[in-house]
Amino acid sequence: MAKSATERKREQRARDRLSSKEKEALLLSRKIVTALYHNDDAALQRSMARTSIDEEQDLISRLIHGADRLTDKQLEKLINLA
Repeated sequence: MAKSATERKREQRARDRLSSKEKEALLLSRKIVTALYHNDDAALQRSMARTSIDEEQDLISRLIHGADRLTDKQLEKLINLA
């Protein structure tokens, strides 16, 4: 059943009271730390420039979701670039 406006506002106020660390803890599933080789970093920077995306995390998230929409065959073709 849909939430009433009062319930939504109550939940919003509860979220607003959370610290930024608490909000991040609710949203994050996990953290991935990656070391990039020079060529990989250059490719990332070029992709960011081509798409006018300023944050690495934003581009990486969009790429992950884009890859998730591909069919199995399309994904296989994409990752087998060689």
